[in-house]
Amino acid sequence: MNLSHNFIKLFIWLLAILTFPGLALAQDIGSPDPDAISGLYPGKVYSPYAQRSFPSKVYWGETHLHTGLSLDAGVFGNILGPEDAYRFARGEEIKSSTGQPVKLGRPLDWLAVTDHTDMMGIAIDIQRGAPNILADPKGKEWAEGFAKGGEAAGKAAFDLITHFAQMKLPEKLLKDYSPGSPVSNAIWDRIVDAADHFNEPGRFTALIGYEWTSVPKGFNLHRNVILRDNGFRAKQVIPLTTQPPYGSQDPLDLYKWLEDYVKKTNGQALALAHNGNLSNGWMFPTEETYFGGKVDMNYVEQRAKWEPLYEMTQIKGDGEAHPYLSPNDEFADYETWDKGNLDLTELKKPEMLKGEYAREALKQGLALEQKLGTNPYKFGMVGATDSHTALSTAEEENFFGKSVSVEPSPTRVAHPFIKSKLAAIEGDMIVASGYQGVWATENTREAIFDAMRRKETYATTGPRIPVRFFGGWEFIENDLRSRAPAFIGYEKGVPMGGDLTTAPEGKTPTFMVYALRDPVGANLDRIQIIKGWLDKEGKTQERIYDVAVSGDRTIDKDGRCKTPVGNTVDIEAANWTNTIGSSELATVWTDPDFDPEEKAFYYARVIEIPTPRWVLYDKVRLGAKIPKDAKLIHQERAYTSPIWYTP
Repeated sequence: MNLSHNFIKLFIWLLAILTFPGLALAQDIGSPDPDAISGLYPGKVYSPYAQRSFPSKVYWGETHLHTGLSLDAGVFGNILGPEDAYRFARGEEIKSSTGQPVKLGRPLDWLAVTDHTDMMGIAIDIQRGAPNILADPKGKEWAEGFAKGGEAAGKAAFDLITHFAQMKLPEKLLKDYSPGSPVSNAIWDRIVDAADHFNEPGRFTALIGYEWTSVPKGFNLHRNVILRDNGFRAKQVIPLTTQPPYGSQDPLDLYKWLEDYVKKTNGQALALAHNGNLSNGWMFPTEETYFGGKVDMNYVEQRAKWEPLYEMTQIKGDGEAHPYLSPNDEFADYETWDKGNLDLTELKKPEMLKGEYAREALKQGLALEQKLGTNPYKFGMVGATDSHTALSTAEEENFFGKSVSVEPSPTRVAHPFIKSKLAAIEGDMIVASGYQGVWATENTREAIFDAMRRKETYATTGPRIPVRFFGGWEFIENDLRSRAPAFIGYEKGVPMGGDLTTAPEGKTPTFMVYALRDPVGANLDRIQIIKGWLDKEGKTQERIYDVAVSGDRTIDKDGRCKTPVGNTVDIEAANWTNTIGSSELATVWTDPDFDPEEKAFYYARVIEIPTPRWVLYDKVRLGAKIPKDAKLIHQERAYTSPIWYTP
């Protein structure tokens, strides 16, 4: 009798522990303090998964991928279309343009195919010898070159690209592949139809979009356009191009196109720039634009309205920070491309860097807001591949390169990405980056787009690291005593991409940040919070704080951890072990240098332990000869969208 009674008591006690894990901890430290645990569960309904009004899942994808419909991708051998890109992103195994079987380790949740709008589809017609191509002397020359293959095809491709860049395309061919032509309209319809076909709400989201490729004198001013809508609205318009007389290279004209799209269709759209590192200072102007305009009230208002995001890590370099601009940041020199503009026809000068990098732009945005009343560089963080293979591969061990010419082979690392008389970007410098995490309420076009618009999104260099970042005035360490701290995050503060306004008297902003390693990836080294602000003299400032570090390392009084995490990379095997670092890191951090009168922004940077770069996998798996100065290992990372403080 007593045995049965005791067994029942034990069963009830175990049930309580299993049902409320927080109580198990309380058994070890004494009776729970009701005040201390009162906020661990919101208490609205019993089920923590019911009646959630906030995003509870991160969805992975990218807003920058090219197929063979893009001029440059097609002429360099890409024979895959948007249909192939979506099938691959959804997890299917396909064959690449070089005939290699390829499959993602894990499917993506969403994707935007963003083919270049200028001369869209001409590469396909050149390769098949379309009648309108053969009717033009230059077109016939290109078609014959492609038909011969090998060196002749390469010369034809470069000649076509040169004619495009110098705006010397044959007038008839330009007209045939510009907006309003039957060919251009048919290609746009194909892109839209493919997105609608593969869009499956709740399972996979296919966003309709395109790339507007402004590149005056080789200065990269590209933007991608993303639509919230379906094909019915998308087909009511034709995408903007850059080649005159049919298009424009001025971003102000792109903003007008976006305005017209909204008015005509009653839809929604946004734009995002990328590769400011190849703009030679023109991506984030503070005084004058490249096209002779002023950075005035109209410019800052239009840019703020239409560009809520910035793609700051991808194949052509990482664009978060530069060591010249951030000399006190030991992690700033990561996958840096700083030799010149996109085609290396103009070398880089130090004074250009100010207008190229995301962190500096965020700082300059505060100064412009002080001057003009609007912050044009108040953007969220995005990562993407910019792959021209139709394959969204940001995995180091599964990297299919920038273009078909550098799909996996023993010699691909030896092919320069860009080479001119002035400089070269060598093949080993190409970056296997990146992806975008979106905190959305569901996997639909509307929810994914809305999350982007409110900037509840973040960039990674490839790993799928779940990261949460909240800012407020009342967060305390005890708020992390839950496996679902987002409940408290949304109740007491704002998520990444949000705003904190005038500080309550006597209050200092607090930030709750936590990150988990990629389930199949590397452990975490540390979490940092990067702060930028505008001081009382109107000068921009920045500071890096280590807020959570792995192992038994300590953070000094200056907010920095001086001890490296270590390195477990096995060079001979292209492998690493998770015997260092942490599988998760979390903290509540209070700004020790807060001034309630100074505008500021804060974002989190999550750093992994060292792992192999793709070139090391090529060395081990393909026997590739790697240049002596090639980087074999790196520390991949995630960058959250900022939280802004505006007094």
